[in-house]
This record gives sequence, structure tokens and C-alpha cells, in this order.
Amino acid sequence: MDLFSRSWTALLAAVAELSDEDFARPSGCTGWLVRDLVCHLVIDAQDVLITLATPTGTEPTRDAVTYWEVGGEPPTGDDPLDALTVRLAAAYQEPWLLKFHLDDVGSAAGRAAGLADPAGRVGTRDEVLTTGDYLSAYVLEWTLHHLDLIAHLPDAAEPPAEGLARTREMLERIAGATFPPSFSDKDALLIGTGRRAPAEAERAELGELAARLPFVLG
Repeated sequence: MDLFSRSWTALLAAVAELSDEDFARPSGCTGWLVRDLVCHLVIDAQDVLITLATPTGTEPTRDAVTYWEVGGEPPTGDDPLDALTVRLAAAYQEPWLLKFHLDDVGSAAGRAAGLADPAGRVGTRDEVLTTGDYLSAYVLEWTLHHLDLIAHLPDAAEPPAEGLARTREMLERIAGATFPPSFSDKDALLIGTGRRAPAEAERAELGELAARLPFVLG
């Protein structure tokens, strides 16, 4: 839960540092500008609040790793929900409004997570997880979206190192694959999830694993 807090705090801080011009730059999410990604983070924060307010007494059906599933095709940006996010983001008109809303809802999500009992159980997506596992699963979400946020912002702060390491570990467990030790955690995540293509030398190191990429998480 502490890593959830550090990852989320770092992501909120990175958004707070964006200039107005940065909101019109492309993000690492196909079809989304930075403003669209920030709008998605608002929705994510709302989801965290909703889930933490949805306790259940039934046994867990998923954990932090099995919460995620590997899909087939990378997103194209044409999914109806993705398109809705773009329209919602445009409705804000001014970047400061998006910043304000994310800070408001995001701070509340962070406080709720800090007050939650890790051993409690919550329901989401028709599944049950312990609160600790649910928040641990979101370390992956925050870390990958932090990389998406700064994909075309070379001077922006990167995700916490411990978040990158934990997310790589989770991705390898989710996919049942191990990336070459020579790959940095950041490169393993970017290549592994299809956020960038491997260079020729990297593809050679990946060997047979290259044919299984990318791992599309959902």
C-alpha cells in the first residue's frame, strides 16, 4: 500500500508540473493526447474511490497479479470508451480545470487508500480482492500511465524506481515470461507492453519471447 501511495503521488506531481502546451502533446497511449490521459486518470481515481467504498464479506477471487488479463490486440483508440474519454477531456477546455479535478479527486483517492484496511475485501469488475491486493494491482496502472504521460516529455520526472521494478515483476508473472536481465525495468515495460518496438539487438536478446509481444493488459 505504501508503494501505491508513492506511485500515485509521483504521478499526480508529474501532472501538476505540466505546462498548458504539454496537454496538447501526444501521450504514450495510442490515439490519446496528454489531456486525454489526464482525463482517464480522473476516471481511474474515481474507480479507486468507488471500489474502496464497495466492501464485501466474500472470499477473494483474484489477487494483485490475477487481477490483470493479457489481451490480444493493442488498443487503437477507437474503442467507444476510449473515444468517450477524448470527448470528456475536450469538454474541460482549459488545462487548469483538468489539473484541478485530478488533484481534487486524486488526493481523495490517495487519502482513502491510506485509511483502508489491507486485509479488507472489496468488489470490482465482478471480482473480489483484498484491499491490499487491489491497491497493489494499481501500482502497475500508475507506473505504466506515468510512462505514457512522459512519453514525449523528455524533461519530466520518471516513475519511482521501486514502482518500475514492481511493475516489471508483475508483468513477468502475469505473462509467464522473463525479460533479459540486460533490459532496464523501464525498457522491459515499454517493449513488453508494446509502447515501443524493440531495436534489432533487443529483439535478438528477447529470442522466442519476441514473437509473443506485446502483452496487452486489461
